[in-house]
Amino acid sequence: MSRSLSPLSRISFSDSLDTQHRRPPNVVLVLTDDQGYGDLGCHGNKYIKTPYLDNFYQESSRFTNFYSCPLCSPTRASLLTGRYNYRTGVIDTWVGLAMMRSEEITIAEKLKEAGYKTGIFGKWHLGDHYPLRPIDQGFDESLIHKGAGIGGRTNPPDNHYYDPILYHNETPKKFYGYCTDIFFQAAIQFIEKHAKEPFFVYIPTNVPHVPLEIKEKEVFPYLKMGLDEITAKHYAMLTNLDQNFGRLLSKLDELDLSTNTIVIFTSDNGPAYRDLRYNAGLREGKGSVYDGGIKVPFFIRWPKKIIGGKDIDRIAHFIDVFPTLIDLCDISDSKDLSLDGISLAPLLLAKKVNWPDRYLFFQQSRPDPNGVDRPRLFVHCAVRSQNYKIVMTSRDPKKRQTEAIGLEQTELYDMLRDPGETLNIARSHPHLVRKMRLAYEKWFNNVTQNLSPVSIYLGSPLENPVILTNQDLYGPGAVAAYVSWGRLSRDPQAEPEGFGVWHVKTTRAGRYKITLRFGPLSGGREVPLKEGIAVFKLGKVYREEKIKEGSPRVSFFIELPQTEGALETYFTGQRKDGAKVTPFFVDIEFIE
Repeated sequence: MSRSLSPLSRISFSDSLDTQHRRPPNVVLVLTDDQGYGDLGCHGNKYIKTPYLDNFYQESSRFTNFYSCPLCSPTRASLLTGRYNYRTGVIDTWVGLAMMRSEEITIAEKLKEAGYKTGIFGKWHLGDHYPLRPIDQGFDESLIHKGAGIGGRTNPPDNHYYDPILYHNETPKKFYGYCTDIFFQAAIQFIEKHAKEPFFVYIPTNVPHVPLEIKEKEVFPYLKMGLDEITAKHYAMLTNLDQNFGRLLSKLDELDLSTNTIVIFTSDNGPAYRDLRYNAGLREGKGSVYDGGIKVPFFIRWPKKIIGGKDIDRIAHFIDVFPTLIDLCDISDSKDLSLDGISLAPLLLAKKVNWPDRYLFFQQSRPDPNGVDRPRLFVHCAVRSQNYKIVMTSRDPKKRQTEAIGLEQTELYDMLRDPGETLNIARSHPHLVRKMRLAYEKWFNNVTQNLSPVSIYLGSPLENPVILTNQDLYGPGAVAAYVSWGRLSRDPQAEPEGFGVWHVKTTRAGRYKITLRFGPLSGGREVPLKEGIAVFKLGKVYREEKIKEGSPRVSFFIELPQTEGALETYFTGQRKDGAKVTPFFVDIEFIE
């Protein structure tokens, strides 16, 4: 690394030339995956080595009360649209609930309209198919993995953090090296290519999300400290990320772009394996609506206009990033946007402003065992004001996604005096609890007005064929199917489970080739099918095909009209109890 680690780093000011002075700021946004608030040396962690991020912290303005959603897809939707995730169609991270509607306007689209070159390098997790992909949502260049992770079912089998197959502008390609190194190197090359024009670079990494893949030599220094293996691997992955972050900043220095580049560093939610890691005294972690699950680091640096080295204690949320960047980049044609967030620019630019208090809302409603995938009122949710926070969540972790919390069970915390949420003061402030619950109920009813399923388009020349996976399967049996796929990948003799549907839209009427299968699995295997019947239903179209014993797939041709609705397809004969099971992969190709 060439970048200095002094409290005030080496920054070139030569880009104050007239051409640079008149040009709008570049934007670089780094979003990590499952990095907790305490996974940084600058936040008091005595073990982790993050020198470049610690130095960046010294140079930046820091929001000390910045909030995310409890899980990653909802956070990403809010970040990119400036809207609460429920409005965008994103409810969860799987089973058809992690797709963002194509009509949502992203920050990439707005910056692209304003003349920016836009690129994403890392994890998207807001829809794998047209018209939901990054290249459909405002990004000129895209280097990503599919789904929730590099090794997930929407990616090629046997994919890993080292030497992965990634999708460059939706074309699969083999890369060599560690995933974080690959993503940052591609981002640096994008910056070099577009150094003479404004650019927006979005680097949503997939680390330190599981699986914890990192070479032993990187982990050993942390094991030597006496840390457990899980924590040591998390820290090693983040140390690698820190080194790449240093490379990125050095490149901005080298290209004389640092002064007029807005650089943001943040994380999508709290830490997984929270009981093993330091988290700065915050309660719980990923998936929780206590602060350990939703309070994240947020550092922003723009030497040209933002004074560094200061803390901002006003509450803020990812819904505020879109309007803030629109403001800082002086995008004028943005009055028609329907945003939930507010611009934080006055705070960052040290303008005198009467900053009003407000409420921020949080909820994580996962599908329950009965297949209910709609958010439910007063279930696992919270409301934060500047000074107070109410939490409505079951004390029984097994009931958090199903139990509605009444007034008497609602918790209240004084966040100024008790940031660890240890002392419930609800009984002494009943009027405040009622007021915040009413605000939450009004918010919930507003943001959940349109929760219709998001469609995957079939037959489009922009993506043909389409491979449907149980990442996007939804309905009562979708969770069982999702879990069953992992079981089958380890034991092809196991009985498959789950029956659900995909919501699709055929863009062209015509002849399609349909292939139904349980594979592919690791090692190139495909699960052999048992004798039975394969059924395909879409609207008024119905087709049955016999399954040949031992065949790994069933294929047929069918005429489909232009239509939109639930695609239902299943196998019989694959289970001893005779239950229907959904294929885990459905290949659909428009022929003519």
